[in-house]
Amino acid sequence: MKFDGIILDIDGTIWDTTEIVAGAWNEAIKNGGYNIPPVTADILKKEFGKTMDVIASDLFSSVEEKERAKLLVKCCEKEQRAIKSIEKSITYDGVLETIKYLSRLCRIYIVSNCQKGYIEIVMEKTGIEEYVSDYECFGNTGREKAENITSIVCRNNISHPVYVGDTQGDCDACRTAGVPFIWASYGFGTVGFYYAKIKSFNEIEKFI
Repeated sequence: MKFDGIILDIDGTIWDTTEIVAGAWNEAIKNGGYNIPPVTADILKKEFGKTMDVIASDLFSSVEEKERAKLLVKCCEKEQRAIKSIEKSITYDGVLETIKYLSRLCRIYIVSNCQKGYIEIVMEKTGIEEYVSDYECFGNTGREKAENITSIVCRNNISHPVYVGDTQGDCDACRTAGVPFIWASYGFGTVGFYYAKIKSFNEIEKFI
């Protein structure tokens, strides 16, 4: 199948921020005086791919719901500042070069369950902004990934889309949206089924 639109996940597909995010979130937790176990990169790898409200519920279950929402905002603010200031590369090998090449063949999109503003930081830090035609996330719409994938497909008139992600949640969203799923097996999760499997980001080129 030839695809005319590639929709990308972020965490575990484009880059790995788990160490940075864990440090930022733990700082926010400490500053707020919350009695919550420390967050680790390994914990986040199991959580990333879920919507932000579900992650907060999983990690901050001992905190009352309204206070939990405030804590999540503080965590995200710390996280975004930390990612903006990081100097070392956290992007998987070949991402910029591959996206630049693929953009000459078809359009590139991003759909994530992340918070508002996160995709913009990703594009700026990785240098892919000019190659991404459209994007959507949970933070913008309050909707889950399947709905946001469908929204991107419809508003951009994509005839043959494909989604690249790394978790079972990505896989399930693609099944719901009726979009073929390419599994980034180098990422954070395992999946039950997929259209194709890649071991590195640049292997996407084989399917376009």
